[in-house]
Amino acid sequence: MDPRVANLLSHVRAQAENRPGVYRMSGPSGELLYVGKSVRVRTRLLSYFRADEGEKAAEIIAQAHRVEWEYTSSEFAALLHEFRLIKSHRPLYNVEHKKDRAHCFLQLTREAVPRLRVVGQPGGSGSAEYFGPFHGRHTMADVVRAVNDLLELRDCPSDTPMRLADQFQLFPMKDDPRCMRGQTARCLSPCAGGCTQAEYLERVSLARAFLNGESDRPLVILRERMAMAARRLQFEYAAELRDRAERLENVRAWIVELGRTLRRLSLVYTVRGQLGGEDRTYVLRRGRIRAELPTPQTPEEQAALESRVRDIFALPEPEAIGLRAQEAQEVMLIAKWFRLHPEELEGTVPASARTGTGEASEEVAEARVELARTLERTVEGPVGVEEGEPRSP
Repeated sequence: MDPRVANLLSHVRAQAENRPGVYRMSGPSGELLYVGKSVRVRTRLLSYFRADEGEKAAEIIAQAHRVEWEYTSSEFAALLHEFRLIKSHRPLYNVEHKKDRAHCFLQLTREAVPRLRVVGQPGGSGSAEYFGPFHGRHTMADVVRAVNDLLELRDCPSDTPMRLADQFQLFPMKDDPRCMRGQTARCLSPCAGGCTQAEYLERVSLARAFLNGESDRPLVILRERMAMAARRLQFEYAAELRDRAERLENVRAWIVELGRTLRRLSLVYTVRGQLGGEDRTYVLRRGRIRAELPTPQTPEEQAALESRVRDIFALPEPEAIGLRAQEAQEVMLIAKWFRLHPEELEGTVPASARTGTGEASEEVAEARVELARTLERTVEGPVGVEEGEPRSP
């Protein structure tokens, strides 16, 4: 064994304990290579030194010059800490290997002339809105094509020059659409003066409303075209439109379900400490953690928590489903946690049903059951995933 690796192994054997926590592996210049979590840090770290050549763990330990860890109060706390470290530092091996390829997102860009497209993971720094996660990238790509065609949104590359109609007042010119969609009236052609910016952004608003479950305008247009095709005896085309409408309806139903999930993921969650860790209480609003503090032990601390909860939920907040990149990832993380650990719902109290006593009323118990059902449907995604595409376990 390489002397450097042997020293790391001795350090882990001598110092690490089997407690929940997060570990970090750094390279020769201190660069962060990998962040991981475990409910038994010592056992997990030792497994890296037993990995066979060619395995990811063996590759990481071969590059590591330093191994550090810190303990957390619980597995849930470790999960959150790992997530935050990865998002802050983007370690090399996490970026390359920790993508969930079963999921995809719909991205609505914040460009002057926005685009709707499918992406594997949220990214960037607030430069887009994200809707998801969805299962079935090919299905969602078909949905995006349908929405783009029905609302006549562009799907060209980001560097395509835009020549909106309002620009022609300063720079008179005539141009032809740059793509077949524009030439066949399936795009407003903002690249060729086919619309003003206001006209285009109005269509973008319709797309956003559809993705937020607030409008079914694309479905209305599609059904109108389907009826027209049937009247013209274009039955094959009508059947194609019907199939597309079914996919859109499935996605819309899932979006409505996601909205319910976000509303139901507004709760106070108490997590028991593990192996001597302190109990922690988390305040979630719409699937995101807004406060984290030690679980109250005295009436004064309980009153302070109740006041904090009231303050958090008193702030106005839009009910839109669209989220920024890290928000979408955090919601997905929290939803998946409760789905994989349904017993943890026993430690939750919906913010709307806080009793101040910590006892589960009938309303609270019913809310937990509904949340469990909603999470199962939402995390699995909409119906219509192609055969052979992976699904979460």
